[in-house]
Amino acid sequence: MPSVIPLDSAKSVGYYALARADVVALLPRPVGRVLDVGCGEGGAASPLRAAGATAITGIELLEEPAAQARQVYDEVHVGDALACLPQLTGPFDTILCYDVLEHLYDPLTLIEGLRELSAPGGRLHISVPNASHVSLLRDLIVRGTFGYEPFGHRDATHLRWFTRRDIVALVGEAGWTVRGTAPSTLHWRSRALRTLTRGRSTEFLAGQWYVLAENN
Repeated sequence: MPSVIPLDSAKSVGYYALARADVVALLPRPVGRVLDVGCGEGGAASPLRAAGATAITGIELLEEPAAQARQVYDEVHVGDALACLPQLTGPFDTILCYDVLEHLYDPLTLIEGLRELSAPGGRLHISVPNASHVSLLRDLIVRGTFGYEPFGHRDATHLRWFTRRDIVALVGEAGWTVRGTAPSTLHWRSRALRTLTRGRSTEFLAGQWYVLAENN
């Protein structure tokens, strides 16, 4: 019988401090004024400053990591992201939603609200776990379980799941124009298989999908 993972299970060491430098590297320049939704401890501060961020505002659900983020961000708001939006002063040139939307009951309303805070031509950059990942299919077929974990790809606090097509559709429904998608870094075996399948296997091998959208 699979064990049940409590929703308040402890996260891994460094869970709230991830720098996400590899994802920030994908952002178009200049990044300008940045809003980081789900900023954790503000680990993205260094790569964002290096990318030319002129000011960084964060939103974080929990007070403890938010207190750390205040040391490196210009402003940090604590609470539910949607409830915090009226407190923010836009417009923002770049808005980040890294590993946030999968935790929300109503992600559509959030990214609609973020568009209202975006500058004309402003960008929205999203990362979400890939619901088509081969490990999920394997466990469902072979083990007969979805396999929730305390953190990671199958975090027990995830309420929504997206394939690449799903997240692109959601972002478009919110009024943003999707400019591109990219998979997270693939293992060398996965890269070889991608070559053999002319890219078709990426839908099942990418751990995450990154979506870049524009407000126009």
